Amino acid sequence: MPLSEHEQRMLEQMERALYAEDPKFATALEGSGLRTYTRRRVYQAIAGFLVGIALLMAGMVAQWIWISVVGFLVMLGCAVLVVTGWRKAPRNGSPRGAMGAPGRRGSARQRRSMMNRIEERWQRRRDEQGR
Repeated sequence: MPLSEHEQRMLEQMERALYAEDPKFATALEGSGLRTYTRRRVYQAIAGFLVGIALLMAGMVAQWIWISVVGFLVMLGCAVLVVTGWRKAPRNGSPRGAMGAPGRRGSARQRRSMMNRIEERWQRRRDEQGR
C-alpha cells in the first residue's frame, strides 16, 4: 500500500532531520547493504548450481540415480534463486537501502506529478459529464 502524500512528506522530513543530526549514521543506513546481500546470494546460488552439476555427473558416473536426482534438484533450486535474486537486485540509479536515496525522492515527485495529472483528467471528465 503506497504512502499518502502527508506520510511521504513526514518521512522526507524525518530523513532530512536524521541527515542533519547525524550524517555519518544516515549514510551508514543508506549504504548498499541490500545490493551487497543480493549479489552475495546470487553468487552463492551460482556456486550451488555448479555443485549440482558435479552431483549430477558424479551420480551418472557412479550409476547412482538418487545422487543425480539430488544434483538436478540442487541445480533447479539454485537456478530459481539466481533468477529471483537477479530481479530483486537494485539497479545503480534506484534506492539503495532503507533510507531513501536522492533518486527515490525524485521518483516520488515524478509519481506525484503523474497522479496529479490523472486526478486532473478525472476531474475534467466528471465536469464534462456533469454538464
